[in-house]
Amino acid sequence: MALEPSRDTTGTLADVVDRILDKGLVINADIAVSVAGVELLGVKIRAALASFETAAKYGLEFPSGTELNNEAWSEAMEAKESCPQCEKVLPTQELLSTGCPWCGWISAKPQPLQTNVAT
Repeated sequence: MALEPSRDTTGTLADVVDRILDKGLVINADIAVSVAGVELLGVKIRAALASFETAAKYGLEFPSGTELNNEAWSEAMEAKESCPQCEKVLPTQELLSTGCPWCGWISAKPQPLQTNVAT
């Protein structure tokens, strides 16, 4: 019994672009024109389409002149996780320590005990 791929037709163009930028897309193509076994023309194409965050995660090089020392870049390099309940993306440390501010999900990770000792 063969499994047929499911087709989800409810996605929009924005969903497709978001997925491509999140996961990345790489195109490699080698084109050669030969006559009688002699290569006359050879073209190698290497293209990558991804967000800066995804590109950095996979070690792709950035164009010269790219400003990497700014607040936005530092924020993008921060580790992030999806909330298991509402799937909003938050910095990992914030999600584990304080929980999700949108849905109220709290991590099962043991929290340090807070003791109120009156002196």
